[in-house]
Amino acid sequence: MKRIVIFASGSGSNAENIIEFFQTRDSISVTHVLTNNQHAKVLDRCKRLNVSSVVFSREEFTKTDKIVEFLKKEADYIVLAGFLWRVPANIVEAFPNKIINIHPALLPKYGGKGMYGMNVHKAVKENLEEETGITIHYVNENYDEGAIIFQAECKLTMSDTPEDIAQKVHKLEYKHFPEVIENVILKNEIG
Repeated sequence: MKRIVIFASGSGSNAENIIEFFQTRDSISVTHVLTNNQHAKVLDRCKRLNVSSVVFSREEFTKTDKIVEFLKKEADYIVLAGFLWRVPANIVEAFPNKIINIHPALLPKYGGKGMYGMNVHKAVKENLEEETGITIHYVNENYDEGAIIFQAECKLTMSDTPEDIAQKVHKLEYKHFPEVIENVILKNEIG
């Protein structure tokens, strides 16, 4: 059984979608959700879905080995689902090509520090983009610069608001993210 630990910072809708997807699988499961936000709604979702959760501080994450040691014991893969902090080098090095993130745009456009959530969708609207989408990628030490695994696009209209864009992107996230995670893990494990 391959074990996934999810990192999330907010509401956790993607985390919930991933957890529910893998509850029906025999070879992969989500064992824990880690968050840097003690008020994150993802914690309520974890209780409801009966998945263990852990809240950690910035110091524990960036200045100690506490989190990386926990992950070495509990995770085969790490999935970032709305997690806003840059992953420190000690974790990236311990899990090469085993940390997967989703970004709400077609990287390399609209990536980097500060480009998350509605900030991305507002920038897409301001630049009058005709399409946007999602990028699922491996994580390295830099924001949104890891190797791209998968992208999916959606068309935009001139009348789409940033909120409309967010809804279109969320549909892509929910549809593709769990399946891509599963495909990556199965491909890696088969060789």
